[in-house]
Amino acid sequence: MQPGTMLVVVVVVACLAAGVSGTQKLQERYSWQQLDFVFPNQRLKQQALARGDYVPTNGLPVGIERWENKLFVSVPRWKDGIPSTLNYIDMNQTPSGSPALIPYPDWSSNVAGDCANGLSTVYRIKADKCGRLWALDTGTVGIGNTTQQLCPYALNIWDLKTNRRLRRYELRPEDTNPNTFIANIALDMGRSCDDTFAYMSDELGYGLIVYSFEQNKSWRFAHSFFFPDPLRGDFNVAGLNFQWGEEGIFGMSLTPLQADGYRTLYFSPLASHREFTVSTRILRDESKVEESFHDFQYLKERGPNSHTTSRVMSETGLQLFNLIDQNAVGCWHSSLPYSPEYHGVVDRDDVELVFPADVKIDDEEQVWVISDRMPVFLIADLDYSDVNFRIFSAPLATLVAGTVCDVQPPFGAIQAKFGGADVPVPTDLATTYNTDTTLLPTTYPGGSFTPSLAYAPTVAPQVKFTQGYDTPTSHMFSTQSYPTTAKAYGYNKYHGEYHGGSYHHGPHGHDHGSEHDGAYNGGHHRGSGGYWHGPPKKQDSWKQYFY
Repeated sequence: MQPGTMLVVVVVVACLAAGVSGTQKLQERYSWQQLDFVFPNQRLKQQALARGDYVPTNGLPVGIERWENKLFVSVPRWKDGIPSTLNYIDMNQTPSGSPALIPYPDWSSNVAGDCANGLSTVYRIKADKCGRLWALDTGTVGIGNTTQQLCPYALNIWDLKTNRRLRRYELRPEDTNPNTFIANIALDMGRSCDDTFAYMSDELGYGLIVYSFEQNKSWRFAHSFFFPDPLRGDFNVAGLNFQWGEEGIFGMSLTPLQADGYRTLYFSPLASHREFTVSTRILRDESKVEESFHDFQYLKERGPNSHTTSRVMSETGLQLFNLIDQNAVGCWHSSLPYSPEYHGVVDRDDVELVFPADVKIDDEEQVWVISDRMPVFLIADLDYSDVNFRIFSAPLATLVAGTVCDVQPPFGAIQAKFGGADVPVPTDLATTYNTDTTLLPTTYPGGSFTPSLAYAPTVAPQVKFTQGYDTPTSHMFSTQSYPTTAKAYGYNKYHGEYHGGSYHHGPHGHDHGSEHDGAYNGGHHRGSGGYWHGPPKKQDSWKQYFY
């Protein structure tokens, strides 16, 4: 989450030890006082530290995602000294503790300003049922008035089995505007791996961008429901009072497939306590961009102090969301009315859950939550002798047990849906079918992304995934009018050495490889928010070796 308005600090009381209540259900898996990264060797790490290209206290983790043994962690380049923005933890090697983050898929793919090959800043990360990882690169470094748009917004997709990038899609100029800031994405998978749509919420440009994987095309929706509520722009977190009054559409979640073959998208502006919905039948249809106002619906408010930036919905229609004002994670079951009496809190902690930035549910119904004390990091000062960043996990059933969200569908109702009381219902369907939202049974054969894998979330005929690696198009691998820097680690696996090479200048004549000056060049971009931290980012000159 990256705010976009000036923060007015009324009270700066970052005494996090007051009012302590320990987490009961979420179990801490990882924690850090400050972030570290797995460098190729100690010499390069020391060089990065000496030049300020790696500043351990400048990193803040904001997004997580789990796929098999990998737990992905994103770190935006808001300040200098962030060597890698997209990273992971190998949970087989480090099941707990304070591990150094491993750049994904490698160091060369995390070079800020290398538009065609690298990543500048990544926020939210999504893995899908076809073994693909989706990450939107904002193309920016810095924050507030130090922000520089080095590259266009680009959606990147990797094959997690091979760690090869399948596609890079640059958003069209029509998809964004001068105020655009996009941090969040949601994935809508249909009846095949090709039949996948990504939804990207433009928090400060007040729009929703839709991308079709099959068509390799994007379009933008506009709606008044994407705007902030002027009465809900005041926040109180960790003893800090501030205003994020301009923050529009941000958090999103998708229901399982409904009886009509589509999902429902739930969303809300950050400066809002109200939930909104729209069917993906509308979003998937580009012709609906101009004539869809009445297809969007609004629900009741969640109640006071219920700002949220992240949400996710399980295969049974159970939504989890962060409650950043309450240092808590909330829940709601989609079979129930959307009103405060049907909202629950699955866990709360006034120290360990200060700003639970991201909430995810993996394929094993395990919940993952990351807390990062973001407002203290941005407005005041973190105490780096204390634990500041934590990642928790817990079984979904354990979290919701005993809450109003613990809804089990009547078995008889499931039988009626599938042909009457005399028709046996498979056990797995009885546990994953929500009678009030008319969900279809869900199966994912295979479990990995391969060219021959069929992704079939319904009983419909399987459609084979045949998408190969892309050749460049007008919206892919384009670096026109954007400065680039090709500096990166190049590792010789046979000799264990790093080999140098040449680098090039950006199209505007700025030297992006200089080890003496090397400052990023590019225009200021409003979209990253209302915080001001430090000078423009220096070139990562310690990455002096190339492929």
